[in-house]
Amino acid sequence: MTWRDVFDLLLVWVIVYRVLLLSKRSGAVQILSGLGILAIAFLLSIQTELVTFHWVLEKFFSNLFLIVVILFQGEIRRFLALLGSNPLMFKDVARETSQNIEELAKGVIQLAQKGYGALIVIEKEMALDYFIEEGTVIDAAITAKILTSIFHPSSPLHDGAVLIRDGRIYSAGNFLPLSKNPILDKNLGTRHRAAIGLTEESDAVVIVVSEENRSVGLVQGGKLTANLDQATLRECLYNLSGLKVKFQGAEA
Repeated sequence: MTWRDVFDLLLVWVIVYRVLLLSKRSGAVQILSGLGILAIAFLLSIQTELVTFHWVLEKFFSNLFLIVVILFQGEIRRFLALLGSNPLMFKDVARETSQNIEELAKGVIQLAQKGYGALIVIEKEMALDYFIEEGTVIDAAITAKILTSIFHPSSPLHDGAVLIRDGRIYSAGNFLPLSKNPILDKNLGTRHRAAIGLTEESDAVVIVVSEENRSVGLVQGGKLTANLDQATLRECLYNLSGLKVKFQGAEA
């Protein structure tokens, strides 16, 4: 066996391993990027005469349509259901997003008023499965009532974070990586450090409710915007959703 054969088999093993990891959960952008990389690798395999690697990629792309349907089955199902129920689906999407923002903002303020600590993660383009320790899958609509129930001190899920994915409460009781930034304010608690830690490594947005001073903060890109009232929180969330441009808040 030559070095080329070893390299060929190693490439196949790496691709299979990555595909298995990717199949757990990934965002659309990451999947499309991966397909693009495989397409480039396919062309390179022809030039470099990596027979086994080329054969695997050839079989992969011959079934590309089926693979795409499988990878995007959730998105396709939601799209077809929305299209079938109402052809003016873009208005429905905007309305649903607006309703989610209103319920989320209302729920967060209620948590702060009750003195319930909370971490709420909003997943964006980057899948978060590799950054968080997943808790209990819930798959529920976003409502203030459900959020206050999850973070009630007697709830077994109140210590972890809620993950919002695709406009729904996907899971609760998730654990986030803590920031290792040595220059962070020493007065920041575990929740704030976890929120900053996750947003330093991903494009997620995290809402933090402090049970000590009943304040609300929003973290994005490792930056904390603190002491938000309901109106400002709504404004931030609308801005992040693309439905509103203006952003206000006090930096901490």
